[in-house]
Amino acid sequence: MQGKGFIKFIAIVLAIVCAYALSFTLVASSVEKDAKNYAKGDLAKEKAYLDSMSTEKVYPVVGFTYGEVKAKEINLGLDLKGGMNVTMEISLAELVKSLAGNPTDANFNKAVQNAQIQLNAGGKDYIKIFVDEFEKLSPGVKLADYFSNQDNASQLKASASNSDVESFLEKEATSAIDRSFTVLRSRIDGFGVVSPNMQKQEGSNRILIEMPGVQDKDRIAKLLQGSAELQFWQVYQVQEVAPLLENINKTLAATLKVATPAKTDSTAKPAEGGKLAGLEKASAKDSTDKGGKLAGLGKKDSTAVRAELAKSNPLYAVLNLPIYQGENGQQQLMPGAVVGMSLQKDTAKVNAYLKLPEVVAAIPSTMKFMWSVKPREGSKVFELYAIKVVSADGKPDLGGEAISDSRADFDQKGKPEVTMYMTSEGAAKWKKITAEAAADANNKKSIAIVLDNMVYSAPTVQNEIAGGVSSITGNFTQADTKDLSNILKAGKLPAPARIAGSYVVGPTLGAQAIHDGLISFVIAFIVILIFMALYYHRAGWVANFALLINLFFIIGILVSLGAVLTLPGIAGIVLTIGLSVDANILIFERVREELAHGKNTGTAIKEGFKHAMPSIIDSNVTLFILGAILYVFGSGPVQGFATTLCIGILSSLFAAVAISRVVFESLLNRKVDISFDNSLTRNAFKNLTFNFVGRRKIYYIISTIIIIAGIGMYFKNGGLNLGVDFKGGRTYLVHFDKAVNTEDLKAKLNPVFGNETPEVKTAGEDSQVKITTTFHIEDQDIKTDKVVEDALNKGLAGSKYEIVSSQKVTPIIASDIVNGAFYAVLISCLFMFIYIVVRFKKWQYGLGAVIALFHDVLMVLSFYTILDGIMPFSLEIGQDFIAAILTVMGYTMTETVVVFDRIREKLKESGKEDLHGEERNNLINFALNSTLSRTILTSLTVFFVLLVIFIFGGDSIRGFIFALLIGRIIGTYSSLCISTPIVIDLGSSAEKK
Repeated sequence: MQGKGFIKFIAIVLAIVCAYALSFTLVASSVEKDAKNYAKGDLAKEKAYLDSMSTEKVYPVVGFTYGEVKAKEINLGLDLKGGMNVTMEISLAELVKSLAGNPTDANFNKAVQNAQIQLNAGGKDYIKIFVDEFEKLSPGVKLADYFSNQDNASQLKASASNSDVESFLEKEATSAIDRSFTVLRSRIDGFGVVSPNMQKQEGSNRILIEMPGVQDKDRIAKLLQGSAELQFWQVYQVQEVAPLLENINKTLAATLKVATPAKTDSTAKPAEGGKLAGLEKASAKDSTDKGGKLAGLGKKDSTAVRAELAKSNPLYAVLNLPIYQGENGQQQLMPGAVVGMSLQKDTAKVNAYLKLPEVVAAIPSTMKFMWSVKPREGSKVFELYAIKVVSADGKPDLGGEAISDSRADFDQKGKPEVTMYMTSEGAAKWKKITAEAAADANNKKSIAIVLDNMVYSAPTVQNEIAGGVSSITGNFTQADTKDLSNILKAGKLPAPARIAGSYVVGPTLGAQAIHDGLISFVIAFIVILIFMALYYHRAGWVANFALLINLFFIIGILVSLGAVLTLPGIAGIVLTIGLSVDANILIFERVREELAHGKNTGTAIKEGFKHAMPSIIDSNVTLFILGAILYVFGSGPVQGFATTLCIGILSSLFAAVAISRVVFESLLNRKVDISFDNSLTRNAFKNLTFNFVGRRKIYYIISTIIIIAGIGMYFKNGGLNLGVDFKGGRTYLVHFDKAVNTEDLKAKLNPVFGNETPEVKTAGEDSQVKITTTFHIEDQDIKTDKVVEDALNKGLAGSKYEIVSSQKVTPIIASDIVNGAFYAVLISCLFMFIYIVVRFKKWQYGLGAVIALFHDVLMVLSFYTILDGIMPFSLEIGQDFIAAILTVMGYTMTETVVVFDRIREKLKESGKEDLHGEERNNLINFALNSTLSRTILTSLTVFFVLLVIFIFGGDSIRGFIFALLIGRIIGTYSSLCISTPIVIDLGSSAEKK
């Protein structure tokens, strides 16, 4: 075998990479185990332990802290650990109106409204739709008359054409989405979510947010949907605030008894403020260079000493003053705007102290405290600022409306900076504020840039800034300047972000999902190992070894890529393992054929691999194409399934073909006897002579009857049982303490939902139901979610229950999902047709395969409509169903391509590329029968795997797996009885013409 050394090298490198990726999970688990042992059931104590370890190096080999290790461990999806998934939608309609100064022109507002309606119906580019609608309603009118003004004159001239205005609006829309992303990310970080996942949905005005562990929907809704309010405030210097903090500390010591103080961090770096208009950041950097340290106790101080400090100095136990050691050896307050520093876990305690009545009485009315939005780099230390309130009404010195533009830039030395542009009115106020801040040459003051009551930056002013153009420089990275630029623009124009879709999974359901997923995974894996060992004897153990290596590679690659592992993802891994035996079965069956022809074992193995490769490559390429299409057009769980499927296919090819071949070569070199069967399996599937071609009309009739029955049930049931993914609405999974009657529940919920009859179905067990309603689904008010949930709780009053998960999908999201599903099926069929025609050089093969695909889709849909209401679980059609449909199509293509390959091989052996009539039918029947062993064995293997997942995988994916189960049967039936006979009939039709 050529390239054996290279295969071993790749396998070793892959193994090292995967072991490294998985090691982070082991290290994180070890730290968390220590935390549990330390806390002994006290969750607060456990959290405090983990917080204290976040900046400690727990992986000494590579020097990573616990926080860094935690970020690199296996990333579980919300369905496995609970939490909240939110789709935020940026209102481009309101952005457009705001950019135009909210005109009262009827045609303009009608164009805005029409564009939103078209977007809701599945349109993609809001700005283009708006411009088209405006030109229809107001032909000859220039859009520049609405959008061009003094503040944006450099970007949009008054004489600009409508296409120029469209480009300007597209740019502003993209900018609005970017700055909304920055604001939302800051809010999520401030909320304290561990490992949130945020991503912009390319080509749309949506942002997807995953928040593990979050359950408070109302608080999250307020947090995410609140309007961004940008403010500029003057700040007090630390020298001005230190005496007040000392007084507060004494007041607290006299009135409080602190039992358990929090640890402080002596490793935090001194403050760095920033500079405005070219001023270096106070003297903080100089102090840092001199090795400045924070005052306070280090982690090594004894518990007794810390407890004593907390009693006598309660404020300073959780808040450090910015102190450094001066040249005279004495500790001094570091000049600047930062008045204190605390660990993240201590900020709540500081806030609580500052809100006590006796403390509030001591704080001047002209002062209020705010925290920095981010911790210091490499730590969890947040900075505290004292904001100066100079106006009688308590408003900031300047608001976000004063900003006309902002951009990330570079100064003359090539260092990142932010350039800020003011409106004419804002420039005048800015000149006055900066003049006051820079008045004392020996004591330059800072101005805090605040959003959502969090300080993003507090640069020190060097001199009066006239003209409204300012540069903010400091120790910035390019990412920092981009974020700050977005923040400055966030207050410029309102582009409200609203929750368009949400999905909440309770921790109980997540824990159950992990349990069910692991159980199904282990059992399915054992089933495959036993089957291969029993059926193929010693060769089966080689396949099992390759399977174990494959599993290790799949999980390792998923972790190293940072992929999120969801329940459908686990199903994808199990399914991939089931499919990976397909390559081994193809090879082993070909080896058995060669052995039956009297060849020795070494030659038979070589020939078996050679003859099986075309089928293996073709079948895996077709399935990979479908996986890629799933990934592009799917979202959430579907993408998770597609990711594991694609990675699994590549890994399976390498493990099942390359590694197993190396193992066989090694066994042959050591003269080990290799058997591919036993006495029970030796003659299985021998001398089969099924007349598939001759009976094809019977198969056509069977399929037609089933599809007609499905169509009949479709009309009888009033359509398909669409989930909220496809029709919009809210779904709640509710678990009761005892069995409930769905009709009684529906009667109780009907009046509280405004006589809008909800859908109530049993979900798995009699004590668990799924409630679906469209009540207030189009209402975009921030309080609507709570209104609907309050109505639900009112309707369920009198019962003991728990809402274990909830999902919300607005009509616009639903229409996008429907369109995505349609295009996914259509494009996958087109790709399959092109691939088959190119590979087999006959359009009949391509069209026959595509007709078979449509046949399978109709068959699965027919079974769903026929069995809906009969099966004891939900047969809803949602995103996961589309994943199932495309996977079924993949099965069919895999089976069909293997048969086509054997037909092509037999035609080549016969020396005639075009046989006709009975001779052709006999050859095709022979090809079908010769591949029947492989078809049946692969189908059974995958069927058993799916059956195990169906039984043990939990209620949440039972409908999904059911679609795969019947799809597996239909796919096998279709590849033998439909796709190949159709090729014959297409060929016969072409001959007649």
